[in-house]
Amino acid sequence: MNGLAHVAIQAEDYKKTLLFYQEVLGFQIGHQWSLPDFHIEHACMLISPDQRTCIELFDTGAVIPAQGERAQSRDEVRYGAMLHFAFYVDDVEAIYQQSLLYGASPYIKPAHLVLGHPELVVHNAVIQSPNGEVIEFLEEISFDVNAIS
Repeated sequence: MNGLAHVAIQAEDYKKTLLFYQEVLGFQIGHQWSLPDFHIEHACMLISPDQRTCIELFDTGAVIPAQGERAQSRDEVRYGAMLHFAFYVDDVEAIYQQSLLYGASPYIKPAHLVLGHPELVVHNAVIQSPNGEVIEFLEEISFDVNAIS
């Protein structure tokens, strides 16, 4: 295993979701396509500033394998195996505020959280993107207990 290749997202509003990932998180389009056999008019692979993390973005009509049942509305919560995904960021507070300016909803305001034993202090925040994904922003930290002194 060489690492996580990408996370796939189906956008209610493709252009608005694309703008959020580009303007707030600095992703750039690596490749775009359509696949009529799968009802995909618009799809792209977004590449993060680290050039390693990718998000595959699909339009709302795409018929693709998905985990869980689709919610009938934004207010309806459907649980599957995926709860949220997280991005390492340089400044949790700044990215949290910028995401709100681009239409994200706050879940957990920026805070320092103490985890387990030995204690590990993380600085994070959680938002719901304008498209509905739950995203955690996390300042760089090692979760390798063997590296903690």
